[in-house]
Amino acid sequence: MLSRQSLSLLLGATVAAGTMLAPVAMRAQSTATSSTKPVTKPAATAAAKPKVAKPQGALGPQSGDRHLAFKGTGSDLDSLWPVKTAAPLPGSIFPAKRVLAYYGNPLSKRMGILGEYETSEMLAKLERDAAEWSRLDPTHPVQPALHLIAMVANPDPGPSGKYRTRMDSALIEKVYGWAKSKNALLFVDLQVGQSTLQQELPWIEKFLLRPDVHLGIDPEFSMKSSGAVPGRRIGTYDAADINYAIKFLANLVDKHKLPPKILVVHRFTPKGVTHARNIKLDPKVQVVMHMDGFGAPWLKRDTYYRDIKREPVQFTGWKQFSKAKNDKPPTTREAILRLWPAPLYIQVQ
Repeated sequence: MLSRQSLSLLLGATVAAGTMLAPVAMRAQSTATSSTKPVTKPAATAAAKPKVAKPQGALGPQSGDRHLAFKGTGSDLDSLWPVKTAAPLPGSIFPAKRVLAYYGNPLSKRMGILGEYETSEMLAKLERDAAEWSRLDPTHPVQPALHLIAMVANPDPGPSGKYRTRMDSALIEKVYGWAKSKNALLFVDLQVGQSTLQQELPWIEKFLLRPDVHLGIDPEFSMKSSGAVPGRRIGTYDAADINYAIKFLANLVDKHKLPPKILVVHRFTPKGVTHARNIKLDPKVQVVMHMDGFGAPWLKRDTYYRDIKREPVQFTGWKQFSKAKNDKPPTTREAILRLWPAPLYIQVQ
């Protein structure tokens, strides 16, 4: 079975091999003429102005501060952001705030920070982390959140035959209680395995009816197209699947008079989301395309540029891993804030 790390590094090597520098505009050079007599220029002729060279941006391990994922390094993609959409509805989180979400499942220390620490220590860490992000970017005060894997993909079919396990409602309520104690949001995340969003969203609806509960969906573990076993191949969602989730959430907002929902879509491969240009936005649902990869900072920036920046949808996210073996070295908060677009959803696993 290929791990996410192996797959991410393999993909990163492919990106690095195709690294190119952004084109650089050539400066115009003026020529001087000497004469024994003064020369009067015709009135219609203006002195040529030298062209200003575009910054020289790059991808790959040698890109450094010139990386094209940063703002102002010469990428033509900069002008595509922010995405032009309808004005945010009352109660919207974005773009006024930044969400900082701690991710995982309390039943596993390997799946993320939610299960790695004792509860009170984890929540105190979340508070400190949120305060630091707010200090670095006071224009976007942080809204803390817990991001729970409420449905876990499995390497075996299980009783359902769908290669997925639904978490017990009691566990979801417990994590929701943790979130409420810190005025945090709760995200319920679905790894559907060989099931579908059409089958699974009704199961989680009772939690999504709460105004402070939002949704995450993970294409990596959506295997309906291939019929493969989760973890052995990378799954995918099409724009049609994402549009279904948007419509589902928008209907809940309409029917139950809820504030707008957030939909987080994980992505770290080009085929993780297909036909992204066909995603249909609705002001009742704020869509985050979340860069879910790991590795050295340049590799993560390459992934962000390739899978997030060059296919604009609405808002963007960035994954930070708490273990050094995943992010070596970790990308600094300051470097994350230099990205363009600047991520408004930060997930710590």
